Amino acid sequence: MIGLIGAMQIEVEDLIRQLEHKQETRIGMDTFVSGTLFGQEAVLAVCGPGKVNAALCTQSMIFHFSPEWIVNLGVAGSGHNDVTIGDMVIAKATVQHDMDTSPIGDPVGFVSKIGLIEIPCDPILSERLLLAAGKVENLKVHEGIIATGDQFVSRGDVRERIYSRFHALAIEMEGAAVAHACYMHGTPCGVLRSISDNADGSAEMDYPTFTKVAVAHSHQVIFNLLGGK
Repeated sequence: MIGLIGAMQIEVEDLIRQLEHKQETRIGMDTFVSGTLFGQEAVLAVCGPGKVNAALCTQSMIFHFSPEWIVNLGVAGSGHNDVTIGDMVIAKATVQHDMDTSPIGDPVGFVSKIGLIEIPCDPILSERLLLAAGKVENLKVHEGIIATGDQFVSRGDVRERIYSRFHALAIEMEGAAVAHACYMHGTPCGVLRSISDNADGSAEMDYPTFTKVAVAHSHQVIFNLLGGK
C-alpha cells in the first residue's frame, strides 16, 4: 500500500474519485480513504493546512496503514524567479523556514530531536517522481529544496529571505512536516509541488486562477508514477 496526502480537498479529490473499492477510516479528525488507485493499493487523506495538521495526519497514516511510502502532493508558491507558475518542484529535501532557535545558538531552520536543517526525501522515490513528471507534456520540472512554514507567503521580501537562507525553489505549509514525521518513523517520503502563485504579492490574483492547472499536473504525475493506463 502507498500513501498520498494533500492539504486541501482540491489537491486529492480527483484521485479519491478514481479509487476503486473505497473504504473510509476515521482517525481523530482525519478521514483516510483506501482502495485501489491505478492498479495499486493506496490510502489518501486531506490533512488540512499547516505543519501540525500535516504531521499528525502522516503519523496516523503510518501507524494505521503502514504504507510502503508516502507522497505529499499539492500546490505551492514559487521560491525563486527561475520557478514560474505552472512549473513543478520535486523535493530532494525539505526545510522548516519558520523553525528558529537561533537565540540559543542553533542555525535557523535547525530541527531539534532529529538534528537536521534539511530533512531528506527518499532519493529513490524522488527519482521516480522526477521520471513521472518528465512524462507530462510541456511541464518544466525542477529538483531542489522545498520550504515549509505556518504562513501563506505573499510578500516578495519574505520570499527573498527564505531563498537567501535555504535556496528553496518552492514555499508551502506542509511538506517538511510530512517529511519530518516520515523521517522519524523510517517511512520513505516524497514531496511534489505544482507552482500556483509567485509568493510575491500577486498571490491573491494568481492562486485561485492557477490552482486547478497546478493540481491537474500533480495528478498526472501520480498517474505516471503508479503506472496508470
